[in-house]
Amino acid sequence: MKRWIRCISILGLLPLFTHSFQIQYNGDQVLRIIPKDSEQVKFLKQLAEDEQIDLWRPQFPEGIQRQGEVHTRIPASALGTVKGELKERALEYNVLTQNIQDLLDSQIKSEDKQPFNTRAHSYTKYHPMEEIYYWMDEIKENYKELVTKHLLGMTYQKRPMYYLKISRKSDKPKKIIWMDCGIHAREWIAPAFCQWFVKEVLETYTADPKTDRFFQNIDFYILPVLNIDGYIYSWTTDRLWRKSMSPCDNSTCFGTDLNRNFDAKWCSIGASRNCCSNIHCGSAPESEPEATAVANFLRSHLRDILCYLTIHSYGQLILTPYGYTNETASNHEEMMSVGEKAADALQQKHGTKFKVGPSSWILYYSSGSSRDWAADLEIDFSYTFELRDNGTYQFILPEDQIQATCEETMAAVTTIIEHVHDKNFRNSAPTTVALWSGVVTSCLFSRYLANLL
Repeated sequence: MKRWIRCISILGLLPLFTHSFQIQYNGDQVLRIIPKDSEQVKFLKQLAEDEQIDLWRPQFPEGIQRQGEVHTRIPASALGTVKGELKERALEYNVLTQNIQDLLDSQIKSEDKQPFNTRAHSYTKYHPMEEIYYWMDEIKENYKELVTKHLLGMTYQKRPMYYLKISRKSDKPKKIIWMDCGIHAREWIAPAFCQWFVKEVLETYTADPKTDRFFQNIDFYILPVLNIDGYIYSWTTDRLWRKSMSPCDNSTCFGTDLNRNFDAKWCSIGASRNCCSNIHCGSAPESEPEATAVANFLRSHLRDILCYLTIHSYGQLILTPYGYTNETASNHEEMMSVGEKAADALQQKHGTKFKVGPSSWILYYSSGSSRDWAADLEIDFSYTFELRDNGTYQFILPEDQIQATCEETMAAVTTIIEHVHDKNFRNSAPTTVALWSGVVTSCLFSRYLANLL
């Protein structure tokens, strides 16, 4: 273990239990604005282009539309001026967050009180990257018969990108379901769900031996954090950081939006070549080593991947292809049907409502996303999940919502997995019921159903 900690230190990670931000947002507010006419839209676009406001929804000025909901952070220094101009132009708004810094401080308060417990990983807390690395090793050791850890690639700052493979030994070739989380640094709930997903799958397996048959058909590949450099930066320096940490030529700005860096009509719409932009697309498709690592894996395993899932926040959406065009995937109707069933399963858990559809229809136009790239590779099922919430906490979802968020998302994700499995392995459908009834309800209820069968 000492050797492992030394290796992490060499990689440039911070010491354990360090939770402080250098960049403060004292007095900054998040406003919800809905422009009613073209003049109001034009004004908001100008504010964003002049960097007087920081757009959170949509993420770029071109996405602002009449009657469309706009969420934006207003720096404390500009609040009086911006609110005055909004009032002058009869732009109605309401305050979603009174003081961003108060929200940031309260989010990790519990982390400061208790040190990381290496023996009892908490799935209802946010974890910095060094703890996630440690957790991956613990999972691998505790479930040696099922879990292996693999190196996907290296980040720009030379940190290892590990993924977990959950696989039951079998004499026949199997298919793959891929899931990645944390492509945007500030979306902490996404890596939290990847950890939750691993826990649920493994606990269900150990609770119900009948699920052996399921793992003879499918392996799970889970990348808990894709944007590791940015994620660490969001813990140490800027909680609201979104991008990677790669530099740009001739610019004081840095970082690329990794979800604009894939070769899916790269940088054609809803992306920016300006390095200072939060939606900077990079210098070329797959210019970033993190995007290249994921792309290379998918390309090399293309014949075996049945489903690609990428987990984000916030917005409460299940997005299907595409973001860069009004056209839809060849199996659009099937993807919509499965997505709607997933949204229904999610809502049944805690009443949370999700919208389903292509990003270009229900969110905004964007290019270069991993979801669309996977669909262009003809992976039949490619979904983006935008988890809680819908505006109250935005990217700063409190820890007390982690469990409910993960429970409802698990119900939705497993609905999709059930469909993918049953479609490809029709003779094994009862296995899926045995497996996922345990995940969605409880291990006890799963045993009860198994006995009935």
